[in-house]
Amino acid sequence: MTIVWTVCAFLSGSFMFSYWLGLIAKKNLKTVGDGNPGALNLWKAAGYKLGMVGIILDFLKGYLILLLVLRNENVQGYSVISIALAPIIGHAFSPFLKRKGGKAIAVTFGVWSALSSFEVSLVFAVVLAILQSAIKVINRGKSTSTEADGSQVVVGFLLVGVYLYMRDYSSVIIWVWLGNFLLLAYTHRYELAVYLKRR
Repeated sequence: MTIVWTVCAFLSGSFMFSYWLGLIAKKNLKTVGDGNPGALNLWKAAGYKLGMVGIILDFLKGYLILLLVLRNENVQGYSVISIALAPIIGHAFSPFLKRKGGKAIAVTFGVWSALSSFEVSLVFAVVLAILQSAIKVINRGKSTSTEADGSQVVVGFLLVGVYLYMRDYSSVIIWVWLGNFLLLAYTHRYELAVYLKRR
């Protein structure tokens, strides 16, 4: 059952809705901004309405599959780890885009919304908002760079790990967080490298 659910979760995550919506709107997201085939670039290329649809679909492909898994009594304990990470891996290494997928932010929110009844997702959102505000104050209101935004995602999720530890979440959840953190660090590796080099 774990293998079946993991494969299903991977396939769910691999559907690149934002990229396909971009093609429908005659926009190739690979040529927009940083070339990320995700919802943010869809927003930039085709407007906020289509961008919101992309965000929702990318969120749901992580949320719905995990919701089904958590309601299945045959899948419990450490089996959840591979299933929870599978949609994120599917999005980041989508076979539909020759394993060159998106940065997996929206699908990460979806997975954690299902795992924690939205608690951890809300914490992540608040942490990102605080980091964004702090950076703007430091930059005296100037807009942040793509590199800074990517670094904030990784640092923000690192702080989520601190929150999980302080809240005494189970080892299963901690392992999911660690895997998710490493995936986000990988998908944002270029932003991190550029940002750290500038510092």
